[in-house]
This record gives sequence, structure tokens and C-alpha cells, in this order.
Amino acid sequence: MLNFKKPELADREWIQALYECSGYRGAEYTFANLYLWSYFYGEVTQYQNHLCQRLTFKGMHQYIYPAGCGDKKPIIERLWQDSHEAGKPFVLRSLTRDTMAQLQELFPDRFTYEETRNAFDYLYEIDTLCELAGKKYQAKRNHINRFVEANPNWHTQVVTAENRHICLELADAWYKTHPDSDADSRALEKAFSHFDELGFEGIILFGEDGPVGFSVGNRISRDTFDVNFEKSFADIQGAYPLVNREFARHIRAAHPQIRYLNREDDMGLENLRKAKESYHPILLEKFIAKELEP
Repeated sequence: MLNFKKPELADREWIQALYECSGYRGAEYTFANLYLWSYFYGEVTQYQNHLCQRLTFKGMHQYIYPAGCGDKKPIIERLWQDSHEAGKPFVLRSLTRDTMAQLQELFPDRFTYEETRNAFDYLYEIDTLCELAGKKYQAKRNHINRFVEANPNWHTQVVTAENRHICLELADAWYKTHPDSDADSRALEKAFSHFDELGFEGIILFGEDGPVGFSVGNRISRDTFDVNFEKSFADIQGAYPLVNREFARHIRAAHPQIRYLNREDDMGLENLRKAKESYHPILLEKFIAKELEP
């Protein structure tokens, strides 16, 4: 069997290099998420210049579609063997339409495919989020205007080692009103404990009375940046759309090559889905492939 292990910070350089070589835009293809959510994303190994990820879900081995450059066929065959050596049927997850088509071409009539709607990522053109132009974003601009009117001295700060505690204090207040967010809370604390090592960047939004929100993320690929954590308060009109806009502007200025912001999935939560859809996303569809019985 392949020698899988839990990812460590020391693995970031080689793993992130393989992610970026792939050019995938999914939020599962960044070392920060792999490390922060390793209890879900499972274990990793390198095989023929590809990253292989294995997780166990409902007692079944599942594998993330491999990341790396070059021929995927021998990689997938080796993962298939690994699954059978464990006595498990072979399952690949996190396929997009492109990688699903690739898998179908490599292994015709060998898999069934299942859409995983709750895992769809929400991609946005960064220029769209920076400008919020046009009629369909009028409501967003109105909310921002109300915040600006109430907070004429509003401003942002780039997240640094000196002000990260502000984000943690804001997050602590936010989690107190969201008691079902233990996993997210642990991941955020871990992220801020290793902020620089994980390649995070962020901004803090300040109103008249102090900080009201923050947004932090990291680069997925050459043209895509992940928004990992964004916290503000729904009762402060305009705070969420403004921190969203200002983070997009910060990333565009710092990384001119970035074309998309990935604001990740909605986990099947109705209110979160509604909020993400209100920005008119490009949905990055996800699928699971299961081997057909012989």
C-alpha cells in the first residue's frame, strides 16, 4: 500500500508546488485548507510527482483527484490499487467537469458519477467584486453607502503580526453568536497561529467605534485566490459587503494576475447559499466518481 501520512507544515513547499502545477481552482487544492482541515482531508503521499490524498468517509476510503503535472493514468491506477488492497471500492472526489472528462477519457465506462451540490465552490471575477457595477449589484452598493454614511472615518488595515489579535477578538465575538461553528473556530485559530507559514493575507475593516470585520485568504493557483475566513456582524449594515469589496481590491492591487476569488462552498446551509448566490457567482461544480462493479 502507499505510505500515507498526516500533512505537516514542513510539507507545504512541495505540496503547494504540486497544487499550483495542476492549475486547479478548487478550495481543496491549497495547502492551507489541507493543513487546517486535515481531520477531513485526511492523509497525503507523493507518487510520480503527484500529490495523492486519501480520506476515510463513512468507513470508505476516498481519494481527492490527484494534483500534479503529467499523466494522471498511472497515478489513478495506483490509487485504485491502494483502495483494493484495503478491501474498499475505489472512489474519487472533488472532480470538476474538466477533470471528470479527463477521467472518462482515461477510463471509459469504468465509473459512475454523482453531483455533490453542497461542495460546489463559488468563484467570482475579482473585478466584479472590486467594482460592484451595474443594476444587479445596486443593493450591495446601497448597503455600503449606508455604512459609509454612518462611519465617515472608516478605513482598513492590512493584517500584520501586530494586529492579528484584533481578528481573533472579532472572531471570538462572532463565534459566541454562532455556537455550531466549533470546527471553523478551531481552523481559524490554527490559521492565525501559522499565518505567515501558510501564506495568509488579510485586511481588517474599522468603523467609527473600532474594528467591525476582517477577511483573510491565500493563493490557490496562478489566477485564483481563496477567501478562507471572513467575519463581520449582520446587524452592522454594509459591513459584510464592504469588507468583501475591500479585500477584493487589496488582492487585486497586491496580485494583479489574480482573476478569480474562490469564496468556497456553502456546506448546504440555506442562508449561506443565499448570501453567496447574491453576488452572482460562477459555480465550480464538483462530482464524485465511483468504480462500477465488474
